[in-house]
Amino acid sequence: MKVWWITTGEAGFRTQARGLAEAVAPDAKEKTIGLRAPWSLAPPSFWRLTLRVLDQNQDVLAPPWPDVVVSCGRRAAKAAIAVKRASGGRTLAVHIQNPLAPLAEFDLVIAMRHDGVDGPNVMQIDTALHDVTPQALEFAGSAWRERLGGLPRPLTGVLLGGSTRRRPFGPAQAADLVRRLEAVREGGGLAITPSRRTPEAVKAVLREAFGRDHGVFLWDERGDNPYRGILALSDRLVATGDSVSMVSEALATGRPVAIFDLGGGARHARFIRNLVQRGLAVRLGEEPFLPPKDAGTDATPGAVAALRKLIGKRSVR
Repeated sequence: MKVWWITTGEAGFRTQARGLAEAVAPDAKEKTIGLRAPWSLAPPSFWRLTLRVLDQNQDVLAPPWPDVVVSCGRRAAKAAIAVKRASGGRTLAVHIQNPLAPLAEFDLVIAMRHDGVDGPNVMQIDTALHDVTPQALEFAGSAWRERLGGLPRPLTGVLLGGSTRRRPFGPAQAADLVRRLEAVREGGGLAITPSRRTPEAVKAVLREAFGRDHGVFLWDERGDNPYRGILALSDRLVATGDSVSMVSEALATGRPVAIFDLGGGARHARFIRNLVQRGLAVRLGEEPFLPPKDAGTDATPGAVAALRKLIGKRSVR
């Protein structure tokens, strides 16, 4: 079975599309696309032209067409629609998130509950799709056990994102995070990893607070990224609320999860509120950590099952 997964290269989109596509076809092929201006702003009536106006410096979409195309992101949705049409409808088109396009163009839309998308071909999920599988966590735990295993328990893993368009993540927010971490630490250790989006001023506050604390691992961004090792080995996890993907991957581990809510747009607020109301996570420092779960909260297996069911129906036609 030939499967493509299409994005415009953003890390969060890539993780979600890859996680679904490779779960049904390990040899699924990534297609990173871009649209030349002004076509990137084209209305739906021009989507049939998408394949002709792709950025030639990115991947080109051409036959033989795949059996399945998985897309994530608004522009990738346009390309997936174009591929389905070019194949004469033979390619199954699956989109992750709100495609901001007519839902009938897709065989399946997998949308976050806070997106407010509904329809007969829509699967609503509480957390983002990803590729953090139990096997991946086991491998990461083995690789990082020597470096993180000696930290005091309970070990709190801290996953840092960055600023959003509506809310900055600056020194004031970093100082608040430090205070909240100290309040919930309970004499245990901290394993903190910034991301590429974490502002330098935030990292400076954390270095000042924890740089001489032997109970804290603070990644200096040199060498291997400890992100998955922290997911695998922590007793509980803290993630900044700007990143739906990080929060979702933390929840998939089954560890108790607290969200450091930086504020932001309405979608982020609905996402966090839904998780808190459903008892899946708490806000850092406002409530005690929830007990660990026997199995994590992970929408990916259900999405994989839904796609496999679609593929099975297509196969018996």
